[in-house]
Amino acid sequence: MTVNIALKKVIDNSYDITIDSLPSIHFDTKVAIVTNPTIAKLHLEFLKTKITAKELYVITVPDGEAYKNQESIDIILESMFKHRFNRRSMLIAFGGGVIGDMTGYASSIYQRGIDFVQIPTTLLSQVDASVGGKTGMNNKHGKNLIGSFHQPKAVYIDPDFLKTLPKREFAAGVAEIVKMAVTFNEEFFTFLETADLSKADILRECIKRAVQTKANVVAQDEKEHGIRAALNYGHTFGHVIENQTKYKTYLHGEAVAIGMVMANVTSLKMNLMSEHEVNRVKALLKKYNLPTEYSIKDTDAFYETFFLDKKSSDAAITFILPVGLGDVKITDTCEKSLIMEVLNEMGEK
Repeated sequence: MTVNIALKKVIDNSYDITIDSLPSIHFDTKVAIVTNPTIAKLHLEFLKTKITAKELYVITVPDGEAYKNQESIDIILESMFKHRFNRRSMLIAFGGGVIGDMTGYASSIYQRGIDFVQIPTTLLSQVDASVGGKTGMNNKHGKNLIGSFHQPKAVYIDPDFLKTLPKREFAAGVAEIVKMAVTFNEEFFTFLETADLSKADILRECIKRAVQTKANVVAQDEKEHGIRAALNYGHTFGHVIENQTKYKTYLHGEAVAIGMVMANVTSLKMNLMSEHEVNRVKALLKKYNLPTEYSIKDTDAFYETFFLDKKSSDAAITFILPVGLGDVKITDTCEKSLIMEVLNEMGEK
């Protein structure tokens, strides 16, 4: 005997990404702003002047990748329970990628899912983390291994928030912009080589191009069954670096920058990329003082950590490799010997 549950539906998860000065936003429900002490000190009072709600609360969690864990998620959930949030209530993620990922994840599991809005305050989160609905947290086994796909109801990108961003954090965001240009848009990459991101109009244009690139990819592949995996260029190597350094040595974008260099070397060895193209990418990363080298102490341990990557299977590791500039290859057929050759070249100097 078979009973069929007919659940085939077309669900429209579309939403707008506004790149402009933050508008006034009204919510006819309970709302909590999730942020950290750094952003709260800099921008929370300003945000409060822009938000009206039936009831408005603030939830503060510790600052940094090291706190992207279950304890911080529990802080968010406990506050929601305390203030009797229901399924119509909403969260606002106000901060960088860590805040956005955790807020999105908490909203996806609270009473089996409530809405949330992204107001990203770092360049990295504006061009990447806030767009596409990936949410989650880290654990001892790796980065973002627990999470869900949960799209925000809206994203508000205000470049003015970047005025208080430290140079190192800004550069980490540039790494994600470079990532999208290398994999999907050679013309954009060429533009970046001479672009002056200290100019407001140029920066806004770069944010727009990066967001549009990611939006186009997400629209094709929301749950990362295919082409969206290409957005993880640099991340397969980068996540291992973050894991090995306990998320304390490098910012996410910095680890991705190193990861891109390692992926490019792999592409070079597979004749997918020329040495000139490899050097152009490295030069662009160095332009923003991003790290391009990492000393691997144990190449075998580094290789084994690849298997914790969400894109990998029990027997194969998925690598995202650029094909020249503006194209990309997703493959799980890289020989271990070739990858070990790359890792040994990055070995302890």
